[in-house]
Amino acid sequence: MDKRILESVFVEQKEELDTRKNEKLCVREEESLIELTSPQAQVVIGVRRSGKSTLCFQALENAGANYAYADFDDERLSTITAAELNDVLEVLYKIYGDFNCLFLDEIQNVKGWHLFVNRLLRQKMHVVLTGSNANLLSGELATHLSGRAKEIHLYPLTFAEYCLMKDVDTQSNTTKSKAARRAAFDNYMKQGGFPELLSILDARTYVIDLVNNILKRDIEQRYKISYKSAFEQMAHHLLNVTPTLSNAADLAKIFHFKSEHTAKNYLEYLKQAFLLVGVKKYAHKSRTRMTQEKLYAVDVAMMNQRADAFAGENLGWRLENVVLLHLLRKCKVNGWDIYYMKERSGECDFLICEGQNVLQAIQVSYDISQAKTRKREINGLLLASQLTQCTNLLLLTDYEYGEVDLNNHHISIRPVYDWACEQ
Repeated sequence: MDKRILESVFVEQKEELDTRKNEKLCVREEESLIELTSPQAQVVIGVRRSGKSTLCFQALENAGANYAYADFDDERLSTITAAELNDVLEVLYKIYGDFNCLFLDEIQNVKGWHLFVNRLLRQKMHVVLTGSNANLLSGELATHLSGRAKEIHLYPLTFAEYCLMKDVDTQSNTTKSKAARRAAFDNYMKQGGFPELLSILDARTYVIDLVNNILKRDIEQRYKISYKSAFEQMAHHLLNVTPTLSNAADLAKIFHFKSEHTAKNYLEYLKQAFLLVGVKKYAHKSRTRMTQEKLYAVDVAMMNQRADAFAGENLGWRLENVVLLHLLRKCKVNGWDIYYMKERSGECDFLICEGQNVLQAIQVSYDISQAKTRKREINGLLLASQLTQCTNLLLLTDYEYGEVDLNNHHISIRPVYDWACEQ
């Protein structure tokens, strides 16, 4: 590309970045994970529009870093090649002067980008990257950067972050404050946590466009999907029925794929692009953990804001999905794992593990006012405790508080809108 065009693009991007310095931005816990003085590339990955660029921008600004910025998710840069990345570097030096940190946004759009980044790291440049595809970054970083990369996963806003952006008090226990949190949570359950939805009225069009971009740009173009229509139907079907157990054989039959292997590949692509999130079954056998996975949407907005979406009608599914996303954030920061438990005699929604040690068992139920439902959820926790020796048992509901002592076990009952503000 002509260097004059590159300069025009990156000058505009710098001006856009400068205007963000006066915006109200959400402080996110993952910012503490970005190590700007590290010799490793700092790689922030996650679903499109989850706030990856904003997170990096805040980390760089708050640290007072001397950095330059290039965003490759720009149609004017769609034809750029890896051989031209040194021209990009030259233009950035012209615009920013000397710098020791380089922020490269959506760099995976440039084929062969990893070789350029590897050279920068050898030259002691500090590099911050973002990307919207886990396999792309993980695979190429592992191969070409020889361990010189730290991955940071970012998901849409948690409920606590949503409250922060909406100026909702998450600490006070007055009746008025509790009511405000409750109302905010009802909205969060419908709207989800994509940051831009806080200021967009037409949420449905936004989410439809977002899902289409993920399916068509991040998956179909990159992986050369043969059965595009069937693949998209499968993706929307899974978003309609999440949380659901992954079953490639059934999907192959429903959507008439030639083989179960095709369905497995398509499922993997959806997870790699962060449209779906997988939770493995709690089991001592590795094969069982790998093959019996439960799927969730990356955000509840994906469940009800699309065309032909029905998952939004099931508040129990939505509540469980919200809890999973909160747990993912907490576990990523602490280095813990999440599993679900399913046995013939019962099941438990989530087990939080540190290695083989089960730290907490969690059940999620929207409404436990019916005696049968309440008994089923409590029995699931008791079974989890029996099988894992875990004594930290939690039942999360839409609104109910309580304590249960049964068979020498103590179970706390909390509403999600209260619990989520403490995570």
